[in-house]
Amino acid sequence: MRSALLTGINEIAVREAPAPVLKSPADVLLQVEAVGVCGSDVHYYRCGGIGAQAVEFPWALGHECAGRVVKTGSDIRRLRPGQRVAIDPLAPCGQCDQCRAGRPHTCRHQNFLGCPGQLPGALAEYLVMPAECCYPVPDSMTPAQTVMVEPFSIAIHAQRLARPEPGAKIAVLGSGPIGLCVLLALRASGDCSIYATDLVEGRLEVARRLGARWAGNPRSTNIVAAMAEHEPDGVDFVFECAGEQETLDQGVELLNWVVMRGALTGRVSKLHSNYHIPISNTASAMLMLENAAVEVRQAA
Repeated sequence: MRSALLTGINEIAVREAPAPVLKSPADVLLQVEAVGVCGSDVHYYRCGGIGAQAVEFPWALGHECAGRVVKTGSDIRRLRPGQRVAIDPLAPCGQCDQCRAGRPHTCRHQNFLGCPGQLPGALAEYLVMPAECCYPVPDSMTPAQTVMVEPFSIAIHAQRLARPEPGAKIAVLGSGPIGLCVLLALRASGDCSIYATDLVEGRLEVARRLGARWAGNPRSTNIVAAMAEHEPDGVDFVFECAGEQETLDQGVELLNWVVMRGALTGRVSKLHSNYHIPISNTASAMLMLENAAVEVRQAA
């Protein structure tokens, strides 16, 4: 089969690779129909790693994917050849304390598609995954729509963690694919006022079309001051979807203008380095930090 391999910094080559085979009666062989490009994939491509996760070249990237069942292991009854599926890229061990507690997305021995040293990514013609990671979708869904199940599941989980009440005032910092998914999940959950930011004007325009009350670019606008004009007492929730220290700092400020509010800030993005929270600015607040990392099964 053919596989697109990261062969060096800013280098990808399509090469022939051995086709994967079923290794467990609980596995499924899939033909890959579509693959999305995550920000983490871009970081691996440009930098060769994220923190301690360093790529050993060559390596296949890609974890946002859709596929069609080709063959199932002998234990599988709920899937059949020809069926189209959305794929959860995280394969849990099923044995650790986290898995036994019903939190497979925080499995201590997880294997993640495209993550260095774990599972080769989905940028290939075929893929083998545990059947528990495969979720049937109707034929009416396109492969591109099916790819979006994974990032949108993260947004739904983040919204469920926050549990905003009707009328909540919310800041979404970063309006890339994840931030826009969060915006959609919040809009679907009920009436709320959403304020969005991003460095790319085209993304801000999409955020406005999707229902953001206000959207601004920190390169040309003082975000904290601009939002204060709309919400002088601060916002109730901040969803950090950019993975930058600057947006984390902004999030704390947005929650703490006039009244030090009880609040939650949802960290939805994947941070690429260590970061800090300015505790001195939150000394008299009830600040709760939630990590919204999750995969498909948690939001299904």
